[in-house]
Amino acid sequence: MTRTLIVGSGFVGRAVATRLAATGDSPVLASRHPLTAPPVPWTALDAADADSCARVVEQVRPDRLVLVHGPSDVTWCEANPGRAVALHTAAAANLTAAAPGCRTVLISTDNVFDGSSPANDENTPTAPANAYGRAKLRAERIIGAVPGATVLRVSLIYGWEPAGTGKWLNFFSACAHGLRRGEPVEAPDDQWTTPVLVEDVAAVTAAVLAGEAPPLLHLGGPDRISRAAWAEAVADGLRVPRSLVRRVPKAAGRYASRPTNTCLTSDRLDGFLAARGLRVRGVAEGVRALLEAAP
Repeated sequence: MTRTLIVGSGFVGRAVATRLAATGDSPVLASRHPLTAPPVPWTALDAADADSCARVVEQVRPDRLVLVHGPSDVTWCEANPGRAVALHTAAAANLTAAAPGCRTVLISTDNVFDGSSPANDENTPTAPANAYGRAKLRAERIIGAVPGATVLRVSLIYGWEPAGTGKWLNFFSACAHGLRRGEPVEAPDDQWTTPVLVEDVAAVTAAVLAGEAPPLLHLGGPDRISRAAWAEAVADGLRVPRSLVRRVPKAAGRYASRPTNTCLTSDRLDGFLAARGLRVRGVAEGVRALLEAAP
């Protein structure tokens, strides 16, 4: 049985673990903080510590490695740029050194681009506009030197998360919970993205792990949409007034450090998906599926 070590047990890491377990893999989640009711086995790991990485690799003996490590809060990274770079690069270097020969996938970000263009494919020159993007780009370069590794850049990821967990929710969930309560929701009308449902991210990650994949692949959703228009789509799905969505400039809130366009396009993704019978859902279909399944 193939064993995959997933470093980072947050929203995306758990989704990847669930997908791999459903397809017969034996995934293990690893992170600094313990999980409540993890979907698969979990082990403690300080990815910034080389000895901790060596111990976990020796314990798990993985065939494959998925790096979804943080910090991923763009605002926090902007306030702590040196720490962000140190954590992202140390984790990438420590784990690839501890697990040579593992099929490795790094989940990266659209923030490696400056946001000046609505379309960024695998040939677009990188130019990070914020500390998070700079940290991820440094990690990308470490992974890029590993034979057979893939950097999977993913646009804004969304899915259902419960309220009251004490963490910052993904944009869809934050909007859905607020609108359900009849509360006004502020959303930038000058920041665009190509959102991807977390289950689709997990499916593509599993496919990249399973076979041949390019060393760099972009995963963006088929819709380029502003956050405000996206919030209005959530309001429509909940059948609440669109007037609850307050359109604001991104500079007015926590999105100030995001590029204007956090959008990904690809000249490789369509062929990769078609060969494996996969597709990436658009915003309308994703919102509908999540709201139908929501508690």
